[in-house]
Amino acid sequence: MGTPLNLLPMFGHTRGNRSAATCHFKCGNACAKDVCNTSTNNYFRDIADAALTRRAALGLGGVAAGAVVVGAHLATAPEAAADFGGNGQGGGKLNFKAIAPVPKNVDALTVPAGYDSHVIIRWGDPIFNDAPEFDAKNQSAAAQAKQFGYNNDYLNITADQGNSRRGILVANHEYTNEELMFDAEWAAANPEEVRRIAIEAHGMAVVEVRRDKAGEPWNYVKSGARNRRITGSTPFTVDGYAAGSDLLKTVADPTGKRVLGTLNNCAGGTTPWGTVLSGEENFNQYFQGTGSATDARYGISSAPSERGWELTDPRFSAQNKGYENEINRFGWVVEIDPQDPTSTPVKHTALGRFKHEGANIRVAEDGRVVAYSGDDERFDYVYKFVSKNKISKDREANKKLLSEGDLYVAQFTGDSPASEIDGSGKLPSDGAFDGSGKWIALTKNGKSQVPGMSIEEVLVYTRLAADKMGATKMDRPEDVEPNPVTGKLYIALTNNTDRGKPGKKAGADEANPRAGATSATANRDGHVIELTETKNDATAVTFNWNILLLCGDPKNPVSQQYFAGYPAEKVSPISCPDNLAFDSKGTLWISTDGQPGTIGYCDALHKVTLTGAERGKVEQFLAVPFGAETCGPLIHDRDNSVFVSVQHPGEGGSFAAPISYFPDYITNPAQAKKGQLSGPRPSVVQVYSPAGANNGKGNK
Repeated sequence: MGTPLNLLPMFGHTRGNRSAATCHFKCGNACAKDVCNTSTNNYFRDIADAALTRRAALGLGGVAAGAVVVGAHLATAPEAAADFGGNGQGGGKLNFKAIAPVPKNVDALTVPAGYDSHVIIRWGDPIFNDAPEFDAKNQSAAAQAKQFGYNNDYLNITADQGNSRRGILVANHEYTNEELMFDAEWAAANPEEVRRIAIEAHGMAVVEVRRDKAGEPWNYVKSGARNRRITGSTPFTVDGYAAGSDLLKTVADPTGKRVLGTLNNCAGGTTPWGTVLSGEENFNQYFQGTGSATDARYGISSAPSERGWELTDPRFSAQNKGYENEINRFGWVVEIDPQDPTSTPVKHTALGRFKHEGANIRVAEDGRVVAYSGDDERFDYVYKFVSKNKISKDREANKKLLSEGDLYVAQFTGDSPASEIDGSGKLPSDGAFDGSGKWIALTKNGKSQVPGMSIEEVLVYTRLAADKMGATKMDRPEDVEPNPVTGKLYIALTNNTDRGKPGKKAGADEANPRAGATSATANRDGHVIELTETKNDATAVTFNWNILLLCGDPKNPVSQQYFAGYPAEKVSPISCPDNLAFDSKGTLWISTDGQPGTIGYCDALHKVTLTGAERGKVEQFLAVPFGAETCGPLIHDRDNSVFVSVQHPGEGGSFAAPISYFPDYITNPAQAKKGQLSGPRPSVVQVYSPAGANNGKGNK
């Protein structure tokens, strides 16, 4: 609807088949605008020469002695399975022969030999008994509020305790593609309803699932007792040190403790006590700001918003009297209880406000819980939160663990001379990009650690607080995941084509070693960092780190790649790492977002070996269809299953002229049944081996 593709700000500036629509609808054309971080805090290059100590403590390639992701406290905690591989049951291993990279215009879900795929649920599928069946040409906000939302991202599926045939699915709904959702003529005649439908299509979904037996495909249950939609208008409570702050009060909520809705929910994580954390990411695009410096630091313009929601609801414009603070009420980590559809979800202010990709929990040996999160913006930061209190057998008490604690931001230091980090991605003389680092406290014991800022200001304007404290500017830190077997932390840095450009302050550094003024030398492909906290203690304030992967296509003669020393000619090409996951053996899995525009292949899911002689070996498991992104990977290797969210299939096309027909592949509208869409629908997909553990043989 609305804006023709050739009028979008990123039209003609994306590479390959990366759609300008992705930039417009997903992140509000962030790359078409100036970087948000114009602070003058120290860059990595400025401090690199001060840290030439060697990396003996890092233990590259090995598993730290006694390393665990959880302490003894967790073993007795309810819902301890979380979303680790195989529901935490261990065992199992996915055997497959890596597929060849799939050209970017292939409209198919491609899986390894010996595997089948199964669509569990799609956009618009009704999840309540009184919900109408999806009708692409007869949509309404009331219907969407009772149907599976759009552009599912974070995903978890867990079997119920004591019953492997029943379980629950939780998914985020990050953003909407109105140009794919609506007939353009109808949308132009009904702009108000289009906006209301979009608000209800955001948020999260909780859906019960069933299967015949373990290892078989899951199917969603329309009448599930726990089914729930959380949308852009669902009431949330606010907790933590900033709850009730004047910075969060509006005319509609003078308490500063009740917010309507959650928006742009990207990645997330399941807690050891069975709740789900979700990160509010590119919330800036939904608001019209005032032109303040704090708005600018979060990428919020004083111009009309990207989506025009302020035309429907006054709270989406800070220029409307009484709603100046509504913007401050988004950009948080939210927590929901999928077991209780009557519970009120919570926004946790103690974890800080920024563009959270997600939040993932590790339990320290002393029982405190640690939540890690990346701020998905060029030149922004990596954070962790350490709870004040300890995990216990009391589930209700555990649900309050993220309300109090200390917030930290990461500073990385390299161990190579700055002169050896030239921006090309060439390894320094010691043979590795690595070094040490520290977690800088932003809050401590309920008090601000940032000069000149109150604790409420630190938590509401966390980016500015981190600027002041000298955090290291990173290349779009997205998913930050602790390995459930080793305890090591892995950070996906998607890319940053602005690093090292003329007029930009941040050049290459050892933690972000690729930069360039041209597209050929810029960091288009991203990288992955492996971080080991001192003594493998999640509460430690120091760490060692190394770059595991410098992503890219080894066939590209210009771009430098690095695969932990593994021969580049033996890996699957990989670009734009986004979401991370682990199987029950602690093997890393990486989903991508942007490969069509960087290396010319459909986005994909890859397995990466972390130990032994094959450390750094990248093997492609699947590829998603034309225009789609791979999201929310979930590895249940004990069940020989992998789950992914197929987000924005066919992005770059339109309702009238689709470029993808996934998942129904109805190519002729005249052949469609009532309500069916002859075009793409974001979906949750299970990829499984019908024969169980296999040797990579099969027909699909």
